[in-house]
Amino acid sequence: MELTLGFSPCPNDTFIFDALIHGKIDTEGLSFNVFFDDVETLNNKALKGELDITKLSFHALAYVAEQYALLDAGSALGFGVGPLLICTKENAEQINQILRLKSEASNLKVGIPGKYTTANFLLGVAYPQLTNKEELIFSEIEDALLNGEIDLGLIIHENRFTYEDKGLQKVIDLGSYWEEFSGCAIPLGGIVVNRKLPLEVQKKINRLVKKSVEYAFAHPKSGIDFIREHAQAMDEAVMYKHIALYVNQYSIDLGIDGRKAIDTLFNIATKNKVIPPIGKSLYVNS
Repeated sequence: MELTLGFSPCPNDTFIFDALIHGKIDTEGLSFNVFFDDVETLNNKALKGELDITKLSFHALAYVAEQYALLDAGSALGFGVGPLLICTKENAEQINQILRLKSEASNLKVGIPGKYTTANFLLGVAYPQLTNKEELIFSEIEDALLNGEIDLGLIIHENRFTYEDKGLQKVIDLGSYWEEFSGCAIPLGGIVVNRKLPLEVQKKINRLVKKSVEYAFAHPKSGIDFIREHAQAMDEAVMYKHIALYVNQYSIDLGIDGRKAIDTLFNIATKNKVIPPIGKSLYVNS
């Protein structure tokens, strides 16, 4: 059986899926037609039900839970891994004052990496007054700030490691905000499977993704060429720093704590009417 599989070219995803798609583990009769896209593109593909298996933001999962179920393997959760809200150094004092006083905050233009990203959800929880948003490719946000096209930038992925080198300044770490607010790890992205597939196939996929992550941990240099190929000339040290931040024990299996973090996120989002109520269990193995 051939299945369509979508994930991002970021090092954490290529690290996770290398063994699965390159025959380094027994795929139990499954093969994969792979699509590489940024997460917001994958979010929108999920909204259209285009892929059998896909990476998506947990925020987006709220809108596709009727069609997709979450695997216990492959997710990105953790502490100290959240999105950052940044600005230019020359505007930092003024912007911080506006945010503290909540005055004229709606006039500030914020560059976000996508409407359905978990980063945008956390921004809405922390600063609901920031309503003037412009969707940008995540890698373009720093330059948009430097060029004066936006007042604030919401950054994710490897940009967490590069913004200071460009003379930009952190306003708030939304991951730390979430951790203090909820006491849970921050859920960023997960791997979902289309519910139209037979349950035994869904469970097989969950098992294979887990084996792929375990293989990657056991052989961390095995996929180096594949990871580097898609890492957009990222320095190798930064590449592995990126992997270490986003791939951990939750990527092998969510476990009780991982599910608690996700359930807390969805409960708060539903209570605050950020997302619609969800009628089905989120998980494959429920």
